[in-house]
Amino acid sequence: MTDDPRNQEVAAVGDSAGGLRYCCQPIVEARQFDPAVAPERARAIVAGGKKWVNGTQLSYHCFQAGDDVPAGWKGKASDIEAVRQAFAAWFGLGIGISFREVAQPADASLRIGFDQTGGSWSYVGRDNLTIRDPRQRTMNFGWPLDTPYGRDTAMHEIGHALGLEHEHQNPFAGISWDVDAVRRYFRGPPNKWDDRYIDFNILRKISPAEVKGSTWDPDSVMEYAFGAGLIIEPAAYRAGLQPKGGLSDADREWIRQTYPGAAVQPAAPALTVGVAQKLTLGSGETRVFDFLPPATRSYRLQTSGSSDTVMVLFEVTPAGNVQIAADDDSGTDANARIDRVLQAGRLHRVGVRLYYATASAPTSLLIS
Repeated sequence: MTDDPRNQEVAAVGDSAGGLRYCCQPIVEARQFDPAVAPERARAIVAGGKKWVNGTQLSYHCFQAGDDVPAGWKGKASDIEAVRQAFAAWFGLGIGISFREVAQPADASLRIGFDQTGGSWSYVGRDNLTIRDPRQRTMNFGWPLDTPYGRDTAMHEIGHALGLEHEHQNPFAGISWDVDAVRRYFRGPPNKWDDRYIDFNILRKISPAEVKGSTWDPDSVMEYAFGAGLIIEPAAYRAGLQPKGGLSDADREWIRQTYPGAAVQPAAPALTVGVAQKLTLGSGETRVFDFLPPATRSYRLQTSGSSDTVMVLFEVTPAGNVQIAADDDSGTDANARIDRVLQAGRLHRVGVRLYYATASAPTSLLIS
């Protein structure tokens, strides 16, 4: 047995004492910035750093028979179907992010295992891109998904993949924990977490820049259910906290605001070689442009101005927007730049998300 609490041999969601198994996020160290990066700039980068550029199509693969991974990672048909339904439920909200199941792990941004000894977890948002090995998971489900709790677990982990954090770690929640009781509970079965994971997944307060709003949503699908005796304040939850289940109204509002669908976005303007496009963006906002290469050659796409951005280049295909390149210049003195050979007549889409910009230096996009 390793010291990773997700590698525990537990076969059911609850134990005989009625304890629940909970999502246990991988520990990811907070990004460190150069001292020259002003605090307000760092906060803006953190706020948008894990969110996808609108227009992204997230490809996913569920490990199954035929994949070159441990047998225990391969999902049952019922669990794989529950994952498909959860992706469809998020997409059904009319958001500007789409999902596509792919047959090969190497083609997937999200690779999903079903290790029943490994707990349930997912990397958050664009952190998934740091896991490059196609034989490694970016998400795992550690209990059956064909139950109400399992279906909510599927929605919860996909919420992480979209950029949502645990709601009980929202600094606006005002939760005061009985720390000793929390540690006793989560050290015990069925979770058996060590204190690093208890701190990271329960007690740690997330930066206000990373949460989905200015208030706490106790009914969020990203909220844990807690039994009596763990929460001291707010007093209403001393006897326990039980979310209603499923997506809350605030979940739906956040995801639609973060990834607005086509119905609330203007049509993508066309880029012309040699003509700069001014990006009138607020922090966290995205602009999308279309580009139809007039000739097959190497093109350079580059932002300018004193700004922090992430730029993503997609090829528009019948199966959706396929990401072919990206550059993130946040926290540096460079500008986002992509050099790529593009084929004449193939429609491309360029998305630029702004983290931070000085008021005196408007950001623009040029293709040459």
